[in-house]
Amino acid sequence: MNKTNLERAVTLRHELHRHPELSCREAWTKQRLIDFLKQHTALEVIDKGRWFYAVYRAGSGKPAIAFRADFDALPIDETIDLPYGSQFPGVSHKCGHDGHSACLAGFALEIDREGADKNIYFLFQHAEEIGAGAAECVPLIEEAGISEIFGYHNAPGLPEQAIGVKDGAICCASTGMIIHLKGVPCHASQPEEGRNPAFAVAELVRGIPAFTDPAGYQGLVMCTVIRIDVGEEAFGMSAGEGRLLLTIRGEYDGELEALKQKLEEKTKEQAERCGLEYDIAYCDSFFATVSHKESNDKIRRAAKELGLTVLEGDRPARGSEDFGRFTRHTRGAFFWVGSGENHPNIHTAEYDFNDTIIPTVVDLFMSIAKR
Repeated sequence: MNKTNLERAVTLRHELHRHPELSCREAWTKQRLIDFLKQHTALEVIDKGRWFYAVYRAGSGKPAIAFRADFDALPIDETIDLPYGSQFPGVSHKCGHDGHSACLAGFALEIDREGADKNIYFLFQHAEEIGAGAAECVPLIEEAGISEIFGYHNAPGLPEQAIGVKDGAICCASTGMIIHLKGVPCHASQPEEGRNPAFAVAELVRGIPAFTDPAGYQGLVMCTVIRIDVGEEAFGMSAGEGRLLLTIRGEYDGELEALKQKLEEKTKEQAERCGLEYDIAYCDSFFATVSHKESNDKIRRAAKELGLTVLEGDRPARGSEDFGRFTRHTRGAFFWVGSGENHPNIHTAEYDFNDTIIPTVVDLFMSIAKR
């Protein structure tokens, strides 16, 4: 990677880190990235509202490929001492999306400098953390005739600069599930006069091990209790309302759906048994992220030519990625770039993106783009 472009990319990463914004609120971040590309490249930049893309046009009839980065932050306090630390209490880039965007911007600088024999789309996406951003960007695939798309995530725990790939599902599907149960409150001394949802909630939680028994599935399935709210802090009242928040995930989209159905059926059963009304809502929904072998093979060859270690995964990551929406519409691959085996994990207060992987990602993107 060109030295000047690397310095610009690192400086940009620190600026983004200093100004983190939560999903669907990334106005400053988006504008700073647009300004950066307009200042340092001749690329065409198209503002799509909450997200944008830049494009290098090699000419009519040339194939179109895309590379994607996300740019939202997390609701976590910055507690480590950084010269470019977050200026906003309670919000920080603890997943590395500042680094992902800096890498894609650095790649755009390199393509603008060197050129390419393909039409290359640089897709900068909002709201990955809540699984909402990619869905808004998907129409670009058809509109631009994009035949292949690539994305990556920094990976603490993997050796620094190592490239992790896996054919098929590389990240699990998941969704947040909110179960609301409504009964009838009454005096605590006469619980038989009311309908308390606590017992139904308890039965639902108690049933989780059976719902997720590995014997019933081909791949990984999980159900994590996030929160239980039943009643109020009033010792004279028997609870009349409750909520159970779960995160459910599966290696395969179909098996996640099967787990959802089991939980929905159990909720209905318990509501009827206890005389409760109920409703179920979903949020933060992610499809499984699937990498296609032919796209992964390009990553493998590019990494090996750059002298990088390639690690083959045997199971998908439990965490979800909304990049999976793209590979439902076109060929593509999502991969890992190691941040170091002892690097603090993402979504922790100690985490900060490892700037030393920026040139690795840019060089890898450049090599992929030439295939």
